[in-house]
Amino acid sequence: MPINEIFCIAMFASFILLLFTGFPVAWILGGVAVIFTALGWALANHTDMFANSFYYVDWSYSSATVDRIWDVMHNWVLVALPMFVFMGLMLDRSGLAQKLLTDFAKLFGRVRGGLAVTVALIGILLAASTGIIGASVVLLSVLGLPVMMRANYSKSFASGVVCSVGTLGILIPPSIMLVLMADRLAISVGDLFLGALIPGVLLGAIYIVYILIVANLSPTAAPAPKEVEPINPKLILNVSLAVLPPAGLILAVLGSIFMGIATPTEASGVGAFGALLLALFAGKLNFDVLKDVCRETTKTTAFIFAIFIGATAFSLVFRGFGGDELIEGALLGLPFGPTGIVITILAFTFLLGFFLDWIEITLIILPLVGPVVAGLGFDLVWFTVLFAVCLQTSFLTPPVGFALFYLKGTAPEGVTVRHIYQGVLPFIGLQVLGLVLVFIFKDLVTWLPSIAYSN
Repeated sequence: MPINEIFCIAMFASFILLLFTGFPVAWILGGVAVIFTALGWALANHTDMFANSFYYVDWSYSSATVDRIWDVMHNWVLVALPMFVFMGLMLDRSGLAQKLLTDFAKLFGRVRGGLAVTVALIGILLAASTGIIGASVVLLSVLGLPVMMRANYSKSFASGVVCSVGTLGILIPPSIMLVLMADRLAISVGDLFLGALIPGVLLGAIYIVYILIVANLSPTAAPAPKEVEPINPKLILNVSLAVLPPAGLILAVLGSIFMGIATPTEASGVGAFGALLLALFAGKLNFDVLKDVCRETTKTTAFIFAIFIGATAFSLVFRGFGGDELIEGALLGLPFGPTGIVITILAFTFLLGFFLDWIEITLIILPLVGPVVAGLGFDLVWFTVLFAVCLQTSFLTPPVGFALFYLKGTAPEGVTVRHIYQGVLPFIGLQVLGLVLVFIFKDLVTWLPSIAYSN
């Protein structure tokens, strides 16, 4: 095996192993890039190991990281990241979710499994208006999980519902993950938002169908309510009024993008301002809230961009050793045909989700496999949405499933890690089912973008 390929494999293996040390990911990515640059320079200058290789990395080559980081920070599309983060955090503080849960529970509580359906519907609305996994899971855990447990729902079932529904925010637009993916593959954010809308809602619908089936087949998982408030016009009006604010915000953000009124970056500003107004009208906006939301937005954005910088350095050095060609050759050399190659990529991504966060996979793996898939003749928007659905499972798969950590940190007393793991297993299967449906029926992704630009 050529020395440059050994370096590529060693780089990736070092990154995976060092993740288990608990060091910040950004430092690991940048550190591995520096170490392998030094090794490449030392071996090339003091041995003849790279004498017959076209691939060589030294300090002058890796210094191009500075220019690449400038390109990242200069990218107008990425301005949407802090805006969408701010929008989600401010909505979290506005108290809208609590009102939605109270009114929805009165409306659907009479149905067996109705409380879980209520949590799922609110989760879908939160996903389309926040896009932040941590905020959604924590909010649903604090508001929805105690209500279901008081109704004698199974702890595992209730935990699985909260965890899985909370992860929809990473897929249903506006999603910060889709913004990053569009940037990495140089495709339209609007196309990705349109393409992910139907699969995201479809996955939410699959969850609801599963909840209703389990509730009716297993009475102990979701017992029938004993006392319910009768449905009356006032209740229906309250539910309608509770839905209007988040629905209006979703329409303002996504509608302005889909109708071509605003770019995703401009729409993110509209969303941030709209969330600010909703918090103001709800009487929840004050200086302390604004300060806390701004601080959390800064921390989250800094975390993402720190990984950006580390991943930029890592990718540059990896490509300098011929990593692109190694990945492309390995994939194209598989005896499966084009469809089999895509399935292999998705299966590999699913396994990586057990150990890596979605940000690392998006910034490192997606740019390597995306051009290969495009070269095979597949629609890149379709593949990227598939990749996003696959990555959604990474939030539920141990040991690095962040949704599991968020839930455990806020769950009521008595909900153990075992309950959470047991609860999410069926929903991981449902996510794989959604992935298969999107894979088979490509129109689920391509239809909306095609009609949006048909005129």
